[in-house]
Amino acid sequence: MKVFQYALKLRPHPRGFHLITQDVVHACPDIAHVKAGMCSVFIQHTSASLTINENADPTVRRDFETYFNKIAPENDPDYQHTDEGPDDMPAHLKAAMLGTSVTIPIRNGRLALGTWQGIYLCEHRDYGGARHLLITGWGE
Repeated sequence: MKVFQYALKLRPHPRGFHLITQDVVHACPDIAHVKAGMCSVFIQHTSASLTINENADPTVRRDFETYFNKIAPENDPDYQHTDEGPDDMPAHLKAAMLGTSVTIPIRNGRLALGTWQGIYLCEHRDYGGARHLLITGWGE
């Protein structure tokens, strides 16, 4: 079995949901040599997250942002963790809901995403800065 791991530093993105599928693919040339396997993408942050969803229509990404802002609003008077700004605690809540990793099958040297699927960086801070991913692949 072949195992590989890459660190990927993403440029800063504004708050929102951003497709990063091609960033992940370009960072991992070894995927091309795996006939059957798995790829795990892990984000090393607590105020941003990863998910897989619609890769074609950008209104889906905007609707995600609208929805998550409704369920984890800024300036909630019940929040105690407020020292890092009004977007920080909501960012942690959103990241906890969406998660820190995605796992994708590798088939014949490619990520086996569906036709309309893409990997999203879910940036929950106004100024989250560069984000660091750890990508691990394994297979035959």
